[in-house]
Amino acid sequence: MKFLLGLALALALTVSAHAQVTRIIAVVNTDIVTAGDIDARMNLIMRTSGIPDTPQNRQQLARRVLQTLIDEKLEMQEAARFKISVDKQDIDKALANIEARNNMPKGGLDDYLKRLDVDRSSLVDQIKASLTWNKVVQARYSSDVSVSDAEVNDEIARIKADLGKPQSHLAEIFLAVDNPTQDAEVKALADRLITQIRAGANFGALAQQFSQSPTAATGGDLGWVTPTQFGPPLDEAIGKMNPGQISYPIRTPAGYYILLLVDRKTPGQTSVDDIQLGLVEVVFPLPPNASPQDQQHATAQAQQVSDTAKSCGEMAKIARDEAPQLSTQTPKIRAGDLPPELRATVLALKVGEASKPLPARGGIGVIMVCQRSDPPSPIPNTDQVYDQIMRQRMDQMARRYLRDLRRSAYVDVRG
Repeated sequence: MKFLLGLALALALTVSAHAQVTRIIAVVNTDIVTAGDIDARMNLIMRTSGIPDTPQNRQQLARRVLQTLIDEKLEMQEAARFKISVDKQDIDKALANIEARNNMPKGGLDDYLKRLDVDRSSLVDQIKASLTWNKVVQARYSSDVSVSDAEVNDEIARIKADLGKPQSHLAEIFLAVDNPTQDAEVKALADRLITQIRAGANFGALAQQFSQSPTAATGGDLGWVTPTQFGPPLDEAIGKMNPGQISYPIRTPAGYYILLLVDRKTPGQTSVDDIQLGLVEVVFPLPPNASPQDQQHATAQAQQVSDTAKSCGEMAKIARDEAPQLSTQTPKIRAGDLPPELRATVLALKVGEASKPLPARGGIGVIMVCQRSDPPSPIPNTDQVYDQIMRQRMDQMARRYLRDLRRSAYVDVRG
């Protein structure tokens, strides 16, 4: 009898737990959000961001998590309406990008989630919704959004005017305010996130979970920005920050920004000294008191190499076989670190081109450039500027699109 009572109690508890997990929290048109969905997403947020998993923190973040899950349902419903989907390869690539950004080995993300006891499917669902929504927005609006040559030229002119001024490496969390009645709620969320970040929570993980900017996919990383890139009030706030500092919530017409200043630098014009070179040098040695005949012989050997070697592989073989004592291979060297008397000669060579015989330390040498990497220009090209402006406009369209879906949707939040 005791066994039967114990079994009945265990079954009752199992049924109760299952009922709690499957309890409907919200109806979104024809889909539902359950308590289990919210719990899984909350676990993902808490355990990957470093926010202490307390009832108070869960209560404070629950409303935003619910809204995010509702939005994802709306986005996936719209994708189904247009028969748009993403495949497993897209999701796997996104997971691999997360591993790369966090210096994880292949498969390291799965191990990390297991250690944290986080349901992998919650992260996959989030990534799938984000990728699918991007495809929906592209399909709907890419043909309607245009960027003129004049706009691109104006942006390049602005970037040129900022040359020599400090640039800032920033990360962002953007929280949209789609309705003025939401302002206080969104501001409170921004304050809570800042409190958690200052207490040690991971900025990138919170950006990925809460930010409503496309940079959420890369942990909020904005890269290097110029002093006048955003306009007031963001530029003003950035100018007052120090590396490592988190901003206060910055209100803009679109919503609130939380900024992290990762680093700051003052770039100048690119210099040929910053060109990176890979070199191989064959040197035929000469003693300090070499006779004219010895010098002629070494020069003739070097000239033979200069005339016949057509690749770095041939140069390396000659170095091993004929002149191993002083010959060198330098996989990477900055042009500015070359001896001044060699710099101009080496920079004038094409990749795979052997120099004429040159005086070298301890003998007569021939140099060949195997690789050459010019320093990146501080000014983006027209395609890069076009893409940047286009992304900004598509992001604006995406926010309007989602706002319209919310307004027309049937959403019943049951609590």
